[in-house]
Amino acid sequence: MAENTTELNHPEWLNVQFITEVLNNYKKEIDLKVTHLVITPGSSVGDNYASVMYRARVDYTNPKGTFSKSLIIKTVSEMFAGSSLFKTEIGMYKKVLPEFERILRESGDTSKLYADCVYYSLEPRQVIIFEDLVELGYEMARNRALSHQEISSALSKLAKIHATSMKIINEQPEFLKEFNDGICLVDIPYMNSGAAPFTEFLGQISELKKYQPHFEKIGTSFIGRLKDVMKEYQTNPQPGYYVLCHGDYHTRNVMFKHNKKSGSFEDCMLLDYQGCYVAPLAVDLMYSIYMLMNREQRTGELETLLNYYFFVLLQTLRKIDYQGVMPTPLAFWSEMKRLKDYEFLFLSTYLPMSVGLSLGGNYNQETDQKLKDYIEECKIMLARFERSGYFEDL
Repeated sequence: MAENTTELNHPEWLNVQFITEVLNNYKKEIDLKVTHLVITPGSSVGDNYASVMYRARVDYTNPKGTFSKSLIIKTVSEMFAGSSLFKTEIGMYKKVLPEFERILRESGDTSKLYADCVYYSLEPRQVIIFEDLVELGYEMARNRALSHQEISSALSKLAKIHATSMKIINEQPEFLKEFNDGICLVDIPYMNSGAAPFTEFLGQISELKKYQPHFEKIGTSFIGRLKDVMKEYQTNPQPGYYVLCHGDYHTRNVMFKHNKKSGSFEDCMLLDYQGCYVAPLAVDLMYSIYMLMNREQRTGELETLLNYYFFVLLQTLRKIDYQGVMPTPLAFWSEMKRLKDYEFLFLSTYLPMSVGLSLGGNYNQETDQKLKDYIEECKIMLARFERSGYFEDL
């Protein structure tokens, strides 16, 4: 009898019998037998909020011999059990990503866009099982900033996904019709409560006080506009560039691979396609500015990194024979400006929250290093907002 051990509480159905059925179907074998199964946590605390992850280390036999395999098992969290997230992700792995890779392969691009999906179901339970990327040499970047090369690679993969989706939207828009409900940041309680403290904060910092009137005008109006962006493609398309956005594009949703001997960078893999929806390409890029880049990159390398994304986007569109209107640099940066509300949200609310900084109360610039860093970043970012015309026609 196979041994089933565990290092945490997990669902009763996640057992030897279930894993045996999964592997038999995946391997197309009938004589596969699981001989040992160990279930452990599949992610660290805070890595996922919509899912519960497990890692299954499996020993099994078949007529060819004895083998081992590691699987990542993703189940829906109780909070999101009634959402469409798993349906969206299954659609991505079953239908969309294989088609995107097929289009890229036809153009000679061998980029890998996703981890192999071993099993998926919505009934009787919501579960997706993937190959374990850790076993293939990929890892999360924990407790460190991403390098310029790592961010460039992540933006390159994103650009190829965006470009391929532009071709699909131009040629067969019905193919992506179901992807119309992504993750709206302002629906997360703490994300719609930072505008007022930030505006007050600006008035208390001498170097930033000149920007306070702009944010007094903005108020909380950007929250409604961000909600509108979520439905814009379906309800009120605007001039610009619509793509299949990842929708939750941050550091914990990318894994990186480095050569074990030399340490040199080799590849990255995007994860968690459960928030994908058709929206302006600037949505994912706004995420990347604040959720992939660190302070030095945001303030010193932003244009270089985003121009690299744009270069790969154009290069890929040409390779895959995109027949729509080709993006121009001027139109690209105009599109970023049009989605400025995302930057207002990220700078005012996400950024201080992410570093554990409260904007309420009294401030001591001399002793609080987090505050000093945030003020210095605000000076640079708000000056860029002003140069870019973000405060025009508020």
